[in-house]
Formats: sequence, structure tokens, C-alpha cells
Amino acid sequence: MKLKFLPWVLVVVSVAGAGILYNSNQQQAGELAQARQASQELEQLRATMSDQHAEAGAKDELARLREENKDVLRLRNEVRRLREENQQFSKQAQAAQAQVQSVQAQAEALRASAAQATAQAQQAEGAARMQTLANACINNLRQIDGATQQWALENRKDATARVTMADILPYLRNKPPICPANGTYTLSTVSSLPTCSVPGHMLPKSP
Repeated sequence: MKLKFLPWVLVVVSVAGAGILYNSNQQQAGELAQARQASQELEQLRATMSDQHAEAGAKDELARLREENKDVLRLRNEVRRLREENQQFSKQAQAAQAQVQSVQAQAEALRASAAQATAQAQQAEGAARMQTLANACINNLRQIDGATQQWALENRKDATARVTMADILPYLRNKPPICPANGTYTLSTVSSLPTCSVPGHMLPKSP
């Protein structure tokens, strides 16, 4: 009797084992599906986090680029300001150089004018000195002519009589006149005016 039910028992056991195995497989399949879904969710989460990191990195990079752009703009403004100041300084330097050249030209003109005035003054001084010497010499010639006329009168000499410095020396206080320009006096006749060897030293002729 026991042997007759044994196959059925085995069948039941087998069916029960198959059911258990099927349930186990279904459970494992469900867990596997859940695991896959969890894995997918994890990948999505990772992708999302990666995108968020990338977006954050992009924002940081954008902020950095904006700061660099600000620095570039600031540097450009600084360069432009320096260029404008340099141009202004160049214009001021050119204006100052022009003024210096103008002052130098005026100074040169003043020096030239001063040199010309000095030369004219020297010429005038020389001319005045020469005129002074000529006047002194002419005064000596008048004394010599006066002494000659007095000698001729006292010694009854006519106009053609020859006369020398020795003849009229007593009438000159025995001191013959000396030309201030180192000229030499020459006498000839009573009617002739005494002369000096220096040009321009002469008595005016009587009309």
C-alpha cells in the first residue's frame, strides 16, 4: 500500500518543489528586475549628477571668463588712458620744445643785436677817439700857424719866405707841439699852412 502511494507522493513532492522553484525563480526575476531598475535609476542619477557637475563647471567657467573679460576691459581702458596721456605729454613736449626754440632764436637775435650794437659802439668810440685826436692835432697846427705869422711879422718876412720849426720854436715856448696820433708836422712858407702826416689832420683852407 505504501509503495502504491509513493509515486504520487513523489509527484506531489516534485510538483511542490517545482512550484517552490518557480516561485523562487519568479522572486529572483522580480528582484533582478528591481535590481536592473535600481541600476538604471542609479545610472540616471549619475548622469543627472554628471550633468549638474558639468553645468556647475560651465557656470564656474562662465563666471571666470566674465571676470577675465572685466580684467581685459579694465586693461584696455588703462592702455587707452595711458595712450591719451602719452599723446598729451607729447603735445606738451612739442609745445615746450617750440617755446625753447623760439626763446633760443630770440636769444640769438638779441646776441646778434648786442654784438652789432657793440661793434657800432666800438666804431663810434673809435671814430670819436680819432676825431678827438684830429681836433687836438688841428689845434696844434693852429698854434704852429699862429707862431709862423708872428715870426714873419716880427722878422718882416714876406709870404714866400721859408720857415722851419726851429724858427718859430721861441713863439711856442720852446716846446714844439706833438701830434697825438704820432704824426709829423711839416712847414714850408709863411703863406702855406702847416701840415701833418696823418690823413685828416689838416687846417681848413681860408676862402
